[in-house]
Amino acid sequence: MGHRHRHCMQPTSTDTMLAYSPSATARYVAQSRAAHQLWDSPLVLDDPVALRLVGEQARADLARGGLEKYSLLARSLRSFVVARSRFAEDQLAASLARGVRQYVILGAGMDSFAYRNPHSASGLRVWEVDHPNTQAYKRAQLAEGGVAVPQGTTYVPIDFQRQSLAEQLQTHGWDPQVPSFFSWLGVSMYLEPATVLDTLRWVATATPAGSGIAMDYVPPIAQQPWAVQAVLRMLAMAVAMQGEPWRGYFDPQALGQALRGMGFHTVIDWDSDTVNRHFFRKRSDGLGMGGGGHLLCAIL
Repeated sequence: MGHRHRHCMQPTSTDTMLAYSPSATARYVAQSRAAHQLWDSPLVLDDPVALRLVGEQARADLARGGLEKYSLLARSLRSFVVARSRFAEDQLAASLARGVRQYVILGAGMDSFAYRNPHSASGLRVWEVDHPNTQAYKRAQLAEGGVAVPQGTTYVPIDFQRQSLAEQLQTHGWDPQVPSFFSWLGVSMYLEPATVLDTLRWVATATPAGSGIAMDYVPPIAQQPWAVQAVLRMLAMAVAMQGEPWRGYFDPQALGQALRGMGFHTVIDWDSDTVNRHFFRKRSDGLGMGGGGHLLCAIL
């Protein structure tokens, strides 16, 4: 469900592309978005850039189909991946009316919004924040796929454990006085809850009215229906085996109260049923979320 990135040391040779690679979950997320373009109709997320980002071999593999095309679990995960990006981009679009002209993608990974930005004519600038190794890998993938980096897109390299997010953003031209929208997808479950809350509190205190943030999160597994618990435990075990254990779970009511206490006046929180009503109604292919994850948008 996530796309957290392993932070590795700078490799000694730029040819050692494996050292630049994002985590296994980041690659899976990119491939899920690409698969959606080929396998599902109608599209929830129209993301042709995803097909270029994954590389020629992955495109060929996806074109052949396979078990993941039909697996209920894989379809549910793919649904969540595309729904959360669509949710964030819809909330971003709504934020333009509040004066937002800065979009900050935290833990950007293989996110493709900047390369198909429909709001560039409105002056929306995009900052992609991630570890420099992940950014190097992504830029190589973009170059291989023939995707240019648009004017108005800025890469903000950061070692989250050692550098200040605010300082790095401002060093790269972000203006804290201008309303901003943040997206933070596939990250919260890999962090300690206190770290997540600290970041949300920073957004609330460092940005002006009209700003907001979209994110996804997982409620405590024990609060979920039994069948969903089984799936989530399996997913948590799978990502832990990749060296990326889940650490952060949030009770929806408590998280909403915490956000309002920070100063967010509007909190939109969709469970899987709400996501399915908005994005997966009346589909002949049965695509949809199977439960577990939540999508949230908090607005100042």
